[in-house]
Amino acid sequence: MPSGRRLVHHWGIVPANLTPSYKAAESRYRAARDPEHRLEALREMLKEIPKHKGTDHLQADIKSKIKELTEELAGPRRGGARTGPPTTIRPEGAAQIALVGPPNTGKSALHARLTGSHSASEAYPFATQHPQPGMWRIEDVMIQLVDLPSIALSHPIPWIGNTLQPADAVLLTVDLSVPGCVEAVAVAHEILAERRVHLTPRWTDRAHLSDPEDPFARVLPCAVVATKSDLIPAIETELEVFLDLEGYHYPAMAVSAHTGDGLDELGRWLFRNLEIVRVYTKEPGREPDMTRPFTVDRGATVIDVAELVHKDFVRAFKFARVWGPSGYDGQQVGRDHLVADGDVVELHT
Repeated sequence: MPSGRRLVHHWGIVPANLTPSYKAAESRYRAARDPEHRLEALREMLKEIPKHKGTDHLQADIKSKIKELTEELAGPRRGGARTGPPTTIRPEGAAQIALVGPPNTGKSALHARLTGSHSASEAYPFATQHPQPGMWRIEDVMIQLVDLPSIALSHPIPWIGNTLQPADAVLLTVDLSVPGCVEAVAVAHEILAERRVHLTPRWTDRAHLSDPEDPFARVLPCAVVATKSDLIPAIETELEVFLDLEGYHYPAMAVSAHTGDGLDELGRWLFRNLEIVRVYTKEPGREPDMTRPFTVDRGATVIDVAELVHKDFVRAFKFARVWGPSGYDGQQVGRDHLVADGDVVELHT
């Protein structure tokens, strides 16, 4: 959304008298990325919400979301109206990034190049009909890249809001050689906003990006990716003009799925701005495993790492030793010690 635009609750007035227990359940819903965890939080929200006229709309919204998620988790129906692949992709890897854009902007070709997938990449609109996940290796971590159907008025996607709930960020693809690309991207923003998905140029402190007036709105960091850079002379100038005309302040990069130009830079930029922290583990008396890091967000602690290793480590935790940027080598630390990218952690129970 343009810088400074205010997000407005779709029914206008925020219901009053929401209890602390309801707000806690809502916070769990906002933080959840796994569909089961979101469904569990929704049911708790419905249980805890005060039942009065001021919350009628919110209750209806919660019930609608519960129904949608329950059907999604149940899978395709035999003989029913809903068939085909799932429309919500369970997050994997260090982060989930959604590829979003108008028709024929090179999303699927980019997805195939980065993940080795077999996403449909055809010279006609709407070749991609369902979310297509793939894994993109950046340095020594895996990022989940999800190719989504093109967004346009002629191709409604009623489930796009639910599909983007688990995402951590969006890459908005544009083909600057196509006349009307500015208008097509503006239409995509409008369609997403109708589904309560709003894009922001802000990438820092992602965990606190939300619409305080609408628990079901999704506010996602966005970067513009200008594709087919090998076919467009003066691509950087064209990209600057596009951003000026569009009125957004997104970070922007030019890439080519055909030649690979710009893809390494895009990967490094994403790694930095997703604020991924890699933590390696070791057993006492042994060398650390530097091939498979655990990944957490910036601001995570030793106990967050312990939970990823095994829940038993959380229950039986006594202390940890840390080697790396967050402390001196072999430093004994407690559960609340903040970890840094590149740390080696030895857990003691």
